[in-house]
Amino acid sequence: MTATPAWPPKSAPRLFVDTTLSEGMRLPIEGQQAHYLGKVMRVGAGDAVIVCDNRTGEWLARVTEAGKREVVVEVERRQREREEVPDFWLCAALLKKPNFDLVLEKATELGAAKIVPVVTRRCVADKLNPERALTIMTEAAEQCARTALPDLGETVKLEHLLRDWPEGRTLFFADENGGMPAAVAFSIHNGPAALLIGPEGGFDEAERALVRAHPAAAALSLGPRILRGETAAIAGTALWMGMQGDWFG
Repeated sequence: MTATPAWPPKSAPRLFVDTTLSEGMRLPIEGQQAHYLGKVMRVGAGDAVIVCDNRTGEWLARVTEAGKREVVVEVERRQREREEVPDFWLCAALLKKPNFDLVLEKATELGAAKIVPVVTRRCVADKLNPERALTIMTEAAEQCARTALPDLGETVKLEHLLRDWPEGRTLFFADENGGMPAAVAFSIHNGPAALLIGPEGGFDEAERALVRAHPAAAALSLGPRILRGETAAIAGTALWMGMQGDWFG
């Protein structure tokens, strides 16, 4: 006997939209998203599309019209509530564009709640295009089936980040000069957390001293090897998720 296929199929395209979704609503999709659905995914009337609004969760919709410039879907039912992600921030020094793009993508996939771009003295970049960054994060969230987008903090200088640091949030500091092993540090600190990662050239001595003097800071080591900035950001986030985040248990 042939098994009944699951619906919607796992291959159904996923999109984040700006509209707050509700059952039965008609949702026109235009621009690049319409191009993706019509030209790349080649959807037609009756096909399933998964839509998320970063507010109410994940919804199943079905295509009712598939034109050249607009695709219209009808929202049928909510499949999942918006997820609650662990309260973890990645505070990552700006890197060369493709490397920081990788940080944005992988931190989103790993489940970070917030990504804060940080400017330090040795950064090779001091600006970030927030619209482009949000596009990268959104595409990563669609790919990995997140129902909540990470918050994107404003690009901030290190000294301002430390000056305005919120009370009650541990600031794990990945110090290439050493510190408590990261797995140990993550296992003994509970509650809201953040991980600070440096740029290609690392922190200078004045910055290192400034961070270490902060009452919320906990210096740690990510192992015996010198890691690239993007590698440290991804590895540190993954380790925290395994020790304290939604991979735990």
